[in-house]
Amino acid sequence: MSILVDEYSKVLVQGFTGHEGSFHASQMIDYGTNVVGGVTPGKGGTTHLGRPVFNTVSEAVKDTAANVSIIFVPPAMAADAILEASDSGIKLIVCITEGIPVNDMVTVKEYLSCHDARLIGPNCPGIITPPHTKIGIMPGFIHQKGCIGIVSRSGTLSYEAVDQITKVGLGQTTMIGVGGDPVPGTTIKEAVQLFMEDPETKGIVMIGEIGGNMETDAAYWIRENGTKPVVSFIAGATAPKGRTMGHAGAIVGGKSDTAEAKKEILRECGIHVVDSPADLGKAMVRALGSSAL
Repeated sequence: MSILVDEYSKVLVQGFTGHEGSFHASQMIDYGTNVVGGVTPGKGGTTHLGRPVFNTVSEAVKDTAANVSIIFVPPAMAADAILEASDSGIKLIVCITEGIPVNDMVTVKEYLSCHDARLIGPNCPGIITPPHTKIGIMPGFIHQKGCIGIVSRSGTLSYEAVDQITKVGLGQTTMIGVGGDPVPGTTIKEAVQLFMEDPETKGIVMIGEIGGNMETDAAYWIRENGTKPVVSFIAGATAPKGRTMGHAGAIVGGKSDTAEAKKEILRECGIHVVDSPADLGKAMVRALGSSAL
């Protein structure tokens, strides 16, 4: 099984005919993703990459029955694109866009809390369920169908985690990048909960970083409710206090936001913490024990 997406997901691309949308939609189609169309205002009625183009999301949903949307639009318009997708009945919205104003995301988060839609991102690599459904910008070839769920704040480190898990022969049920912004649509804890409920996910890799409390929230939940081994890496051990490192949300505001503080809490909650992402695969094999065979 998988979480959130599978081969039956019907995917719509917002910003379909732009440079980024075109490139990544083409990669998604080549991977096997069921891309049913795209949206570019003013270009409705045309085709692109062999798929229909619509002026609005509501038109696209009515014609294609799309239930997932991926957003490749500029930051100033991204919040409106998310709200349009939700209002049109899309149940899962993946926003790749980086640099969306925090105030915009606060509004979006509050709005979605009252609607039947889940947001992944923004500023994220997306979500992939190998071997056929890639909704994002990750390199599909490193993924392999398997039994490990991966959740990450970092796109680049999620690829490293996937590669390590693939190399030890475990593969992935789903990899989800929640994004590195201060106001994410889906938190690490929420993703971990979904993996814990998935019967085919046997273990979970959790990639965190400095700043915020997503990792510690997840750790406390795992301590009380976890039924599967969790292996984690926390990036940013050498980051100075008060400086943003890479992601808008990766800024140390106090002692509890540092990598070392987070690692200590995670270990206290029974999570297997590694000091290098290169050790994730081996640590998961050890955590699973004989069940990994």
